[in-house]
Amino acid sequence: MIGIIDYGAGNLFSVLNSIRYLGYPVKVLKDPSEFKDVDRIVLPGVGSFGIAIQNLISSRFYNSILEWIDSKRPFLGICLGLQLLFEFSEESPGVKGLSIIRGYVKKFNVKKVPHIGWNLAMVCGDSAFSKSLKDDFYYFIHSYYVVPEEDVGLFKTEYYIEYISGIIKDNIVAVQFHPEKSSFAGLNFLKKWIELC
Repeated sequence: MIGIIDYGAGNLFSVLNSIRYLGYPVKVLKDPSEFKDVDRIVLPGVGSFGIAIQNLISSRFYNSILEWIDSKRPFLGICLGLQLLFEFSEESPGVKGLSIIRGYVKKFNVKKVPHIGWNLAMVCGDSAFSKSLKDDFYYFIHSYYVVPEEDVGLFKTEYYIEYISGIIKDNIVAVQFHPEKSSFAGLNFLKKWIELC
């Protein structure tokens, strides 16, 4: 069973529908006590870094996510769900992220922000999961990007600059793009994560 965390900052129903379309059992998690019912967790997210962290704390998901990841069970972060794994974001000064990945979240200092639309995500890294993937086009909508300070790259993307658009570390996979809005490429990515990670 796959669980999608509902903490008030996620595009969770599109993710839910995509996983259902693929034929896998999935449920929305409204309380950390429901973690016992699932073997994979998805953390979606849209909106502000600071508000999302506050919501995770007030809904008691913050520590439960840390415990889940520490237990080495599969975890997928989507869009803001990627950024929240980092130590801090320029979007919300003074707010501490989940700090699972060393590094931070930086605002695009380019001609056109936000980065909206279809763009190429190029596979990088040499994990078994990355070797199962191929370069493909996915749907993006974001004004900030992650700057890892460790070797965790899974995808990289060019938008005026080249940046890391997906990471993998142990049981963690997280991407900046929205697989649930990315047609067949997104469905294929979700299917591979479910089957291989």
